[in-house]
Amino acid sequence: MTTAYSETPTERVPGRAWTVRITGHSDRSATVSCSTPACRMPPRSKDLASLRAFAARHAAAHAKAATLRPHAWCHCGSQRCAAHPETTTHCAGAVLLVLRHDPTVGRVWNVEEVCETCAPLLPHATVLARAAQPRRHTARPAAQAPADRPGIPGGFSSPTAGPAEAESRTAPPRRSRRAPQRTRRRSGQGR
Repeated sequence: MTTAYSETPTERVPGRAWTVRITGHSDRSATVSCSTPACRMPPRSKDLASLRAFAARHAAAHAKAATLRPHAWCHCGSQRCAAHPETTTHCAGAVLLVLRHDPTVGRVWNVEEVCETCAPLLPHATVLARAAQPRRHTARPAAQAPADRPGIPGGFSSPTAGPAEAESRTAPPRRSRRAPQRTRRRSGQGR
């Protein structure tokens, strides 16, 4: 029984990588290989310049055909960040499609889905594309209309006021407990 794989927007999937490599042979000929078995490669040849041009175009074709997945894991992180062993980091950020190619060696082209934290740490990496950030659909609560509260005449109001408090607000005003102040006579005024 076979099971069809379907990718949901919240499911994390492994980051993909394609490697195009030129391998030299003792008779000064070379071959081009690709990590994707279905790719057709040119025959073994001594024309290294044309093989390099083919390898560069082939890596670019993989990059162009790849649809970046915003929920992919960092391929570099899945390899335990072996491409940048001097710098330890935690994979984070948007998914990027990068091309790694060292022009001094000129034999390997890597197209990888990596995170934006690892991308600047990879030597000879060029960012080709950035995945669109997934939109988060958060359900915002509908604005609630304020409930009609019974009006309380005068004084402070409290929405949790009980009946005893309501009665105390309608009671007659209390008299002050302070004794009325007497007017003092000033000395020197007629007696």
